Amino acid sequence: MLKSFKNIFYLFFPELCLTCENPLQSGEKHLCTHCLHELPLTNFCIEEDNIIEKIFYGRIPLQSATTLLYFHKKGNVQKLIHQLKYRGKQKVGKFLGNWLGENIKQSNRFRDIDCIIPVPLHPKKLKQRGYNQLSFFGESLSKILDIPFYEDVLIRKEHAAAQAFKKLSERARVKENVFEIVAPDKIKNKHILLIDDVITTGATLETCCISILDVSDTKVSVATMAYTV
Repeated sequence: MLKSFKNIFYLFFPELCLTCENPLQSGEKHLCTHCLHELPLTNFCIEEDNIIEKIFYGRIPLQSATTLLYFHKKGNVQKLIHQLKYRGKQKVGKFLGNWLGENIKQSNRFRDIDCIIPVPLHPKKLKQRGYNQLSFFGESLSKILDIPFYEDVLIRKEHAAAQAFKKLSERARVKENVFEIVAPDKIKNKHILLIDDVITTGATLETCCISILDVSDTKVSVATMAYTV
C-alpha cells in the first residue's frame, strides 16, 4: 500500500533531475541517466601529481589531493553545486560524498587518513544559509571511510564575501589569520583530510592547511567536490 501511495505521489509530484530538471525515471536518483553520464569525472584519486596537487607545489606540503569533477561555467557541475549551496539541496552533498568516498576507498593514496575536517563557514554565513554545504558531504565520506568527521576543530574568525563573486586575483588572497584550530588535541599526530566544495586557486585551502599544520605532527590531504577549469 505504501508503494502504491508513493507511485501516486510521484505521478503528480515527480522528482526532477537536479541539473536538467526533467522528471526522473524509475531507477534514477538525483540525476537522470543522461546528465549522470555527462558529468566530467577527473579520476584524480588514482593519479599522482594531478592538477590539484600541482596547485600546492611550493606552497604547502600536502600528502595527496583529489577532486571528483571538473567545474565548467554554466555546466552541469555548476548547477549541482548551486543546488547544494543556494537552494538547500543537501542531498547533493551526500550524493557526491558517497561517490568520492568510494573512489578514495579504492585508492592506495589515501590509506592512512585519520579524520575529516571541512573548510568552515563564518557563524554569520552559517546563520544566513542555515547549514554548511560540506556537512552531508563530510558525513558521507566519514561513513564510507570509517573515520571521524570533525566540524568543531577548525573555525573561521573573519567573515568574507562569497568566493563565487570574487575575481580570480581576489580569490588568491586570503588572510593567514582567518582560520583557527580550537581543538588541537583531536588532530594531534593525525593525518587530516581537508574537504571543500570547489577549488579554484587553492588560497582558502592553503590557509586552512597552514593552521592545521601548526598542530604538532599533523599531515594534510585535500579532497573537493570539483575543480574550476
